[in-house]
Amino acid sequence: MPLDLAGQVALVTGAGRGIGAAVARQLAREGCDVALVDLGAFAGAEAVAGTIRGMDRRAIALRTDVTDLAGADTAVAATVHALGRLDILVCNAGITRDAVVWKMSEEAWDQVLDVNLKGCFTFCRAAAPVFRAQRSGRIVTISSINGLRGKVGQANYAASKAGVVALTKTLARELGPSGVTVNCVAPGLVATEMMVSLPTEVLDRALKESALGRIAQPEDVAQVVAFLCSDRARHVTGEVIKVDGGQYI
Repeated sequence: MPLDLAGQVALVTGAGRGIGAAVARQLAREGCDVALVDLGAFAGAEAVAGTIRGMDRRAIALRTDVTDLAGADTAVAATVHALGRLDILVCNAGITRDAVVWKMSEEAWDQVLDVNLKGCFTFCRAAAPVFRAQRSGRIVTISSINGLRGKVGQANYAASKAGVVALTKTLARELGPSGVTVNCVAPGLVATEMMVSLPTEVLDRALKESALGRIAQPEDVAQVVAFLCSDRARHVTGEVIKVDGGQYI
């Protein structure tokens, strides 16, 4: 059954591939016009924007560094200018730079915290005045089950994703009085480009952890995100929803 998002405008960060691209396409299927933000996969964002236009929805691709505060402000303003409004923000942009903590460089730590956590903050900060002024809006952040449980070799990634959870809950309290919901989706292992470099033993372990015995597809995450953006989730805020096939159980 359609979620009835027709006429709404969504902005998705990290939209050039993987989960972000799937979220952008799913929101378009539900009726949204979409602004797609990416930097390293900007060509992918342009391609997804083209696909969305093929659905008779409007779409723009924005080359933006999510760690840049002014860049986030500009992207939000460009979205409102080009598409007329902003109703939904999905903060998905993320990277990994894995190593055990005693071998992790300062650069690897800083890069992951900047993109995964600061990049979420910059766009939430930029969108908040728009949502507060119109007294409505949906924010969905993308964390990870590894931000809830920790993961060997991912101190930076796990810390950044735990920070996303705390940021989500804080924003839910701050923006709730303005009618804005803020929720978090925490995927387990998902079949994206990020998974390709993982050792076979890591993939095998994830499969064994999964109660469903399979790896998630990006669309599995995207459909939950779309639900949280709809009026069916209008009384849900500050929540962390795991989409992990039972890995965390």
